[in-house]
Amino acid sequence: MARYIGPVCKLCRREGEKLFLKGERCYTAKCAFERRAYAPGEHGPASQMRRRGRESDYSKQLRAKQKARRIYGVLERQFRRYFAVAQKRTGLTGLTLLQILERRLDNVVYRMGYASSRNEARQLVTHGHFVVNGRRTDVPSMLLKPGDELAVREASRQKPYFKELREVAEKRTPIAWLERDLNNLSGKMHRLPERGEIDGNLDEQLIVEYYSR
Repeated sequence: MARYIGPVCKLCRREGEKLFLKGERCYTAKCAFERRAYAPGEHGPASQMRRRGRESDYSKQLRAKQKARRIYGVLERQFRRYFAVAQKRTGLTGLTLLQILERRLDNVVYRMGYASSRNEARQLVTHGHFVVNGRRTDVPSMLLKPGDELAVREASRQKPYFKELREVAEKRTPIAWLERDLNNLSGKMHRLPERGEIDGNLDEQLIVEYYSR
């Protein structure tokens, strides 16, 4: 299973904003972006100053695409495949693409508050701690559909992480398009997310323009 294994803080610095890839750490003073809020490179902020100028349309499109990829933890080949699927469906291609990304199992686990980041959610799913519609799955990219139910596997509930999960998850804001049952460490997807319920700093139109060149 291909995945990015490099330092994720460099991804935030490259995009020039926090992508919250490390969960709770991103909200503390330990966040690397707080100390070095400039693009990574051998010569530090000086090289960034030299590169500063009018940003081309292509650059804006590329950065929008890269930002979405990095937020959801998807590599280029898979992201391009998601776009091809979205393009074939009726409706707005950009919105459909974001809905596909939101339907990924690792993202749903994160949105429900059962993990502090998508990377952590991906690891939990890969280790087989969740069941979908009663069946154990270890595929983070599995796409859920309205009506699907997920829950922490019975054998996993005795682990220290899941024993403390109720109190931790309770502090996180519930998502409107998902149902969450903290007592049973389960949840259900009852509809597709609307655009206003997806990260507002993503520009799906620029992503569509990038792949439509």
